[in-house]
Amino acid sequence: MLNAKITGFGSYIPENKITNEAFLNHEFLNDDGTPFKQKNEIIIKKFVAITGIEERRYASKEQNTSEIAFLASQKAIEDAELDPETLDYIIVAHNFGDVKKGHAQADMIPSLASRVKQKLGIKNPKCVAYDLIFGCPGWVEGVIQANAFIKAGIAKKCLVIGAETLSRVVDDFDRDSMIYADGAGATILEATEEKQGVIAHNTASFALEEADFLFNGESYNQEADDTLYIKMYGRKIYEFALTNVPLGMKECLDKSGFDISQVKKILIHQANEKMDEAIVKRFYELYDQETPEGIMPMCINTLGNSSVATVPTLFDLIVKGNLQPHSIKKGDVLLLASVGAGMNINAIAYQY
Repeated sequence: MLNAKITGFGSYIPENKITNEAFLNHEFLNDDGTPFKQKNEIIIKKFVAITGIEERRYASKEQNTSEIAFLASQKAIEDAELDPETLDYIIVAHNFGDVKKGHAQADMIPSLASRVKQKLGIKNPKCVAYDLIFGCPGWVEGVIQANAFIKAGIAKKCLVIGAETLSRVVDDFDRDSMIYADGAGATILEATEEKQGVIAHNTASFALEEADFLFNGESYNQEADDTLYIKMYGRKIYEFALTNVPLGMKECLDKSGFDISQVKKILIHQANEKMDEAIVKRFYELYDQETPEGIMPMCINTLGNSSVATVPTLFDLIVKGNLQPHSIKKGDVLLLASVGAGMNINAIAYQY
């Protein structure tokens, strides 16, 4: 039986480093347009205590989402020692398309996947390129889809990318704007007959009451124009994630046949340090166990929340030895998980 195995990793981390000090002179407002009573120093201190974010990266003025997706994919292709003409699918997970610096309009025609294919110079028309809009779990879902193509025998090699430039779609008057970042991560998945790669997965969409927890809304500055920005109900998302993500992870792991003791690392969407820690803690509590030390690598403190790019970027950093002391060895069992707009959750049990 065929499995889908990651044979190449790549990520693009923008050079522009934005520290929390850059927000000291921002005018943060409540959702009704009134100013906060606390000084920005206090707001930022509380922000760090909750999110763990001390700095984030923004793309340069000349770059957009498809460009950094291309840069990450180049590295993944090189890492896999792959001829890009042999790719069967290019799947690009994102949420806002290409957004030029200083503009708010999303550009998704042609698809970002088609743009990446063009930038890679791929001539083969049988290399199918499409976009995946699935909130922050988009890259994980792209891997699940690529795995399905490979298991069905309709693909042998897939390029799955997660890329986003969230700095272009944030409201500067919203303190949540400090969470978001830019970046891209890419992976090559290939068919293998070994018991490696994607062993099990789980996905769920909660939309009846939860669909609007993340949404596009107007600026908190009531004198601003009608441009829409990314907004969220943070408390609702936190409660939703703590209730549903651990259960989704458990269902995935149980389906895989691996024991909880075999899990070496959990690579979870870098959304919020305290939330991620609470999710993993509750996951282990479902097995009546304490959370093992070092089980959950984090890069959010220096890279922020780059949405679909966080999990593949984290994976790439560890595999390439750039997130010490964390490492992954052949045969290690990993659990990948994410949660985001939709509201969607997903998980993958992966054997490296």
